[in-house]
Amino acid sequence: MPAVVVLGAQWGDEGKGKATDQLGSRIDYVVKFNGGNNAGHTVVVGGEKYALHLLPSGILSPGVVPVIGNGVVIDLEVLFQEIEALEARGVDTSRLLVSSAAHVIAPYNRTLDKVTERFLGSRRIGTTGRGIGPTYADKINRVGVRVQDLFDEKILRQKVEGALDQKNHLLVKVYNRRAITVDETVEDLLRFADRVRPFVADTPLVLNQALDAGKTLVFEAGQATMLDIDHGTYPFVTSSSATAGGACTGSGVGPTRIDRVVAVAKAYTTRVGEGPFPTELLDDDGEWLRRTGGEFGTTTGRPRRTGWYDAVVVRYAARVNGLTDLVLTKLDVLTGKDRIPVAVAYDVDGTRHDEMPADQSDFHHAKPVYEYLDGWTEDITGAREFDDLPVAAQRYVERLEEISGTRISSIGVGPGREATIIRHDLLA
Repeated sequence: MPAVVVLGAQWGDEGKGKATDQLGSRIDYVVKFNGGNNAGHTVVVGGEKYALHLLPSGILSPGVVPVIGNGVVIDLEVLFQEIEALEARGVDTSRLLVSSAAHVIAPYNRTLDKVTERFLGSRRIGTTGRGIGPTYADKINRVGVRVQDLFDEKILRQKVEGALDQKNHLLVKVYNRRAITVDETVEDLLRFADRVRPFVADTPLVLNQALDAGKTLVFEAGQATMLDIDHGTYPFVTSSSATAGGACTGSGVGPTRIDRVVAVAKAYTTRVGEGPFPTELLDDDGEWLRRTGGEFGTTTGRPRRTGWYDAVVVRYAARVNGLTDLVLTKLDVLTGKDRIPVAVAYDVDGTRHDEMPADQSDFHHAKPVYEYLDGWTEDITGAREFDDLPVAAQRYVERLEEISGTRISSIGVGPGREATIIRHDLLA
């Protein structure tokens, strides 16, 4: 049975949770391997909408074991708020497993995230202010707090002291904020120790044993390819590895055990935060896409920036992730347009680029080279077979498949679980 990575091909918010959910009853484990509560998945089940931030979307599928891997940074208060909200709606969360090696977002990380972003002014990155970046920085600087540290107060206190020795100088002398005490931080973190303990496990061992037993695992990325710390539009990126390689480092499962890599892309493009966006629309078409597509952040509620489909970006995602399949979402949003532009290349100071420019400055100045495809006016939300789509919609999908370099195996034509056209089995 396969191990499948599901990730975003663009700048996030592509519908990865729905793609994971489509695999349904054939999945045994769903593993979140990167990020934190700075991104969200919206999943619609039976007309009910669920907004997930830290929890893997598999939490909504009976019998599936949801796993928060070692590559995730965890805000424990947010985690238990999500658990309580789901349990109040009748969702069983008792199967959840949390890696003992996952890092914890301490209160000082959230404070630093917010004050640093304000201090940067026009050079701001556009973070969510939830402490994600500072927590990953602590991890790399080897002063981070891990879940397992909550069960040894002496170790926890030593780690917090070491972190605050430096951070308080920064807060007080640079940002003119009050110092944070060790006692208040330790107290804040310890209040979650007993609650999280039943969920904690050696998740790399659990996952590898599951693969040995023939179980099906899905590795679910937070954020997306173009926000990856190495392969995204640096520095306007997240602080973790959101590409396929991150599935291995963030879960403890080796690359030889991954069978399929599935990317999700909208039939157009969106992003939040700062940074270059070649196909961005700052006109009525952009507002139409935002309004029709409901393009407001699951986590922050921020209006998303919108633009036409960018095949250069998706080709790049296919290359750096080794994609086997593409899931296209929100095709129905484009209904009603006479012509639909698709970016097939970039123009950078008079030079055509068919692939992603290696130089960030070139990408920042890239102008899209558009190809125009016929639109359609028919309602496609009831389509369940590819042939149910209007001819123009079929041609649109086929052209995207051709210029994106990866087969389109599934097409979303509405927000619900059932509003999907399956062209190829993602697990075959």
